[in-house]
Amino acid sequence: MELKTSLASKFHLPGEFLKEFHCRTLESGFQPQQVENKGCEESLDEPALISVDLLKVLDWLHENELPRPLEKEACDIPVLLFVPEYSTSHLLFHYDGTPSSANLIKRFIGLFHNQIVDSKATIISPSFIPKSKIKEEQELIQLVSQSTRETSFIKFNFQRIGDFWSYAVKHDCSLLVTTKSYQSDLAKVLFHFYKGSLWSDKLSFYLSM
Repeated sequence: MELKTSLASKFHLPGEFLKEFHCRTLESGFQPQQVENKGCEESLDEPALISVDLLKVLDWLHENELPRPLEKEACDIPVLLFVPEYSTSHLLFHYDGTPSSANLIKRFIGLFHNQIVDSKATIISPSFIPKSKIKEEQELIQLVSQSTRETSFIKFNFQRIGDFWSYAVKHDCSLLVTTKSYQSDLAKVLFHFYKGSLWSDKLSFYLSM
């Protein structure tokens, strides 16, 4: 399906790099590089997900001297930056105690529910969470645990997207789930490490509001 011109204009990326998916819940056989199957149970008017080939984007970014943000302004539609070995085998969730972070994880679970039943999941949360957020944190852990095969929960005071990226690479995570507020910094990290000694060609990224 061709991306609508109005939607493509929200991105700094060439429109041919983008694919849109309208299923409220992705099918178990979902592949981000393929055209959407019309057999989804519920189809939405606006895309539920936009997928972008990460290697093509990085080659394109390197045509410029400096990295550019992926979007002109972050929009509400989630973006999946996928690599050739795309997999949901080991998910890394970033929870920072904010409502948007909680919604991000809930939205991902709803969209990818059929894909992650056999996945391993790791949730990273700050060492200090206000008492008012403890219940929400526990509910998110329970939600992820009920949706995946195996779930672990750890406390790290990561402040930069590079910290999450380094952890994900070191622990063989296949998909990092984080907020779009990091996408500008993520573009810089990927731009500088692409094809370098620290590069991973097995890690995809899910970004949402």
